[in-house]
Amino acid sequence: MTSPTPRGALAGLSLCMLLAALGTSIANVGLPQVAEGFTAAFAAVQWVVLSYLLAITAVLVGVGRLGDRFGHRRLLLAGVAVFAVACALCSAAPSLGALVAARALQGLGAATMMAMTMALVTATVPKEQTGRVMGLLGTMSAVGTGLGPAIGGALIAASGWRALFLVMLPLAALAFVLVQRTQADRDPPPPAGGRISVFSALHDRALGVGLGMSTLVAAVMMTTLVAGPFYLSHGLGLDPTPMGLAMAVGPCVAALAGIPAGRLTDRWGSYATTLGGLLCMLAGCLMLVLLPLDAAGYIGALVILTLGYAHFQAANNTAVMSNLSADRRGVIAGWLNLSRNLGLIIGAWALGAVFAWGTGDLQSALPAAVGQGLRVTFAVAAGLVVLALLLALGRQVKTLQATAAP
Repeated sequence: MTSPTPRGALAGLSLCMLLAALGTSIANVGLPQVAEGFTAAFAAVQWVVLSYLLAITAVLVGVGRLGDRFGHRRLLLAGVAVFAVACALCSAAPSLGALVAARALQGLGAATMMAMTMALVTATVPKEQTGRVMGLLGTMSAVGTGLGPAIGGALIAASGWRALFLVMLPLAALAFVLVQRTQADRDPPPPAGGRISVFSALHDRALGVGLGMSTLVAAVMMTTLVAGPFYLSHGLGLDPTPMGLAMAVGPCVAALAGIPAGRLTDRWGSYATTLGGLLCMLAGCLMLVLLPLDAAGYIGALVILTLGYAHFQAANNTAVMSNLSADRRGVIAGWLNLSRNLGLIIGAWALGAVFAWGTGDLQSALPAAVGQGLRVTFAVAAGLVVLALLLALGRQVKTLQATAAP
């Protein structure tokens, strides 16, 4: 029999992951009010979002290494504290520059929470429950992403944009208390060897494949956020309200599928679940390329695509983070989160450019042209999923060969 799941510890880790995702999505809806309040151009207020994301991307691996050296629990508590202080500074910012600086500090706290949360999973639950906990963390990330705009809109209407940051303070305080009370100081002293560099880390073929697949899959999912709004509004002619509801389908599906995907990973193994998730994603991409689409068809393909992503994420995260020594968990968790962030950036930049090229002038394009742009973009996305499948199959072949070798 397995030991019971420590619910308090999982609640603390889940809340940390929720806050990191909420910090991204809740700020987006406040940009018009921030621009109005500081009399700033849109290009300037975009840094309220960009500074947060860039700070996360820049420090993920570094904070992972610090966690391995000084203790994952200790650094997680420090990250939650930094995040909370940054929330207070954001809400009281006297100028746009001060707000952008405070958001960068908040990104530092969020990066620490993301890396240390994943690093602590294997020390918190038995190995046979790792998949479901990775699924739970994926669910919390999706919930944070999905709830941000809804909560943010209500807060702005009631109290203005500064409330977007104040609301996260009590949640951060609760996360701090939960982590402090439920996570033990179980980290061993730092190893005598040197630090893990970029490709001492990636010299491990299985690890490199896991990180590579994470980047490819994140780029595909970002395509739904880049091309989707234009297709729904310009291609299908949806008004903002139904368009928003259609865009919320993805985060809702990811939130509902995360824990079941983790359970399947524990039952079937990470390889089978990874393969199934990628095949499901490929089916969703091909539906968007080959089938005539109305709103229902687009949403149906999005559901299939997101279901595949939820299963891939739970399985791949489990495969990457399992069987690591304590002195490597933080830095590898940092690399895993960094690979996902890089995929999001690639998806927004490269696949966004493919969509613009396939559509033509987005402002004057007819619905048929927007539909064509969507098909071209998801044809490229399908190619990225095929590449991820080839990486997964190659990794499995190498594993079987190594097992069979005398």
